[in-house]
Amino acid sequence: MAALAAGTDGEPGAGPFVRALWAVQRYGSQDAADPRHDERTKASLTAALAKGGAITKQAVTNKLMDANTFGAIAGSDDLVQASELKAALDAGMPETRRRLLPAVAAHLDLLTTSFDRIDPGHLTAGEQLAEWIVGGYQPGKPLPVIFVCTGNSRRSILGATMGNVAAAYWGLPEVRCYSGGTAPSAFNSRTIAALKAIGVEIEPTGEEAERGAEAGPNPVYTVRWGEGDGSSAMHTTEFSKHYSDAGNPQSGFAAVMVCTQADAECPIVKGAARRISMPFLDPKSYDDSEYEAVKYAERRDDLGRLMLAVMLKARRQLEAKGKLGPPSVVPATDR
Repeated sequence: MAALAAGTDGEPGAGPFVRALWAVQRYGSQDAADPRHDERTKASLTAALAKGGAITKQAVTNKLMDANTFGAIAGSDDLVQASELKAALDAGMPETRRRLLPAVAAHLDLLTTSFDRIDPGHLTAGEQLAEWIVGGYQPGKPLPVIFVCTGNSRRSILGATMGNVAAAYWGLPEVRCYSGGTAPSAFNSRTIAALKAIGVEIEPTGEEAERGAEAGPNPVYTVRWGEGDGSSAMHTTEFSKHYSDAGNPQSGFAAVMVCTQADAECPIVKGAARRISMPFLDPKSYDDSEYEAVKYAERRDDLGRLMLAVMLKARRQLEAKGKLGPPSVVPATDR
């Protein structure tokens, strides 16, 4: 995995339980890997882990993983040792995850351990987005998503950025996320701070976009979450804008409405192939209070873990339908 998974036996790292959870997300049954069943899967994994952190065949009898997949990882001893688990996780890591900035990848590693914290209503909306991604996915063809809130200063930018990093984490670079608003203002400095705190690089370009109704400055920024350029780019230009801005897709996109006001004001989003209501509370309520940074981080992570759950579900369904090849498994070397 990324930074947290770098440890080997006896060295600091994510630990056997988390690595086992990652293995189920990547190689487990569709049911066990489903974010909606995260709490149940974790309980089953606790029972499946033997002394010393190895995974026993009980993981199969609990229907966490297909017997053939388990056997390929475990070898003839029917026991997945830490080294075998690490080899399987390394083999199944999407290439785009390797290009994420290290701090960003490490934070996403952490968020994948907390799918049980996703609100049920958000999970339902996320499943609608995953379904749309699966239905429209074509290898190498961009599949755009626009996150929409009122001012395009907080939730929509957090959603688009975390959507992009989640797509890279699960190897779906075709899914490209954008942001927009109904009454543009400016890319809020608190939003910038929340994203920088997890390693996203945000730098001003020195340019300014058209000012919104508040008539305040609307600076343009470069937002980067990984390495690569051209079709493999992991960066974008971000500023506050209307969702229909010329820099955003004009048709064939999914519109994700992340605030109640924009959701109510835009029952129809022109050009959208799918409109999904996914409102979150505005961290703006905590501006200039001692809880400000914590609440922006909370909203960032709420959106982040939901987008990770969406991309995981889409990836596993695409693999099941044969639209993506299944993850590689490194055959075990029996001791």
